[in-house]
This record gives sequence, structure tokens and C-alpha cells, in this order.
Amino acid sequence: MSGTVTAVSSNGTYSFTKPTRESITLLAGLGVEGDVHAGTTVKHRFRMEKDASQPNLRQVHLMHAELFDELRESGYAVAAGELGENVTTRGVDLLGLPVGTRLHLGDEAVVEVTGLRNPCAQIDNFQKGLMKQVVGRDEAGKVRFKSGIMSVVLTGGLVRPGDSIKVELPEGPHRALEIV
Repeated sequence: MSGTVTAVSSNGTYSFTKPTRESITLLAGLGVEGDVHAGTTVKHRFRMEKDASQPNLRQVHLMHAELFDELRESGYAVAAGELGENVTTRGVDLLGLPVGTRLHLGDEAVVEVTGLRNPCAQIDNFQKGLMKQVVGRDEAGKVRFKSGIMSVVLTGGLVRPGDSIKVELPEGPHRALEIV
């Protein structure tokens, strides 16, 4: 399985959206250089209030561009970075990956998938009704989060739009993604 990076985004201050960039640099064990969510411990405000010493399993947020296509069909215009992701992808079933999958981004960077991103209430402040579009139910009625996945940086490096994505599945049984 392989895909492509379609956009990269970062923001040095807390904001719902992240501006797109020509490139981002991933730092091993930290996240995106200069991004407000980079660090070894949690940097998301809600999680810091609960326990700021928790490990940061949300260093890099990846989202599939196919979601934007789906949203467009439902009447929502959403562009890369507008939902707060760092790396926008195409051609990889991010939501179907197991925990521990390694994604090789470009020539050097490697991230390890830790879990699902749970969308927050700010999403409806961005566009009314959008939350219902990114949180749905599968055929069995189970809640399905579609707002991307979270990862940690194993190997740092430069990531740019157009870079290839190589998927390396973990050994052992498939462990489905859960919210981190």
C-alpha cells in the first residue's frame, strides 16, 4: 500500500486551522518543528488540563484528502490544514490502518500510528453541521470517527507535498485504532 502527501501544515500558536506550508520538518520524538503540538508530553489544551505529564501520542495529525472529497459532495468546502492536520494524504486508507503502522513520508521521515483523532466541538464553529459529517456510524451502528489519525515521529525529516507515502504494517494481529 502506498500513497502521496498532498499538503503539509503547521501553526506555532493554538488555532483550529493550520496554514499550509511548502514543507514541514518532523523531529524524532517531538512532532512538527515549530508546531504548537510538538513535544514529548501532551500539548492539546484539554488533555493538559487533565494530566500534562501524559506522553504525547498526538505529535503528528494525518488526514486523508478523500474526506475533503466526501465533504464537498455533502456541500462543505474544506481545504488542507483547515481541520488542524499536519499532513494531508491521498491513496492510503488511514482509518483502516492498525495501531503501530509505520508511515514512511518522503525520503527520511517515519511516523508510527497511535490512534484516531477525536473531533472537538470547534469543528461546528468552523462550519455548522460539519461534526455530523466527520462522526458517523458504520453498518453495525458503531460510532466511526473520520477526522484522521494521530502518530508519533520515529525518524525525523523533511516532508513536502508530492512526497510518497510507504505503508509498513506491524507484525502480529491487527489492533484497530481507538481515540488517543
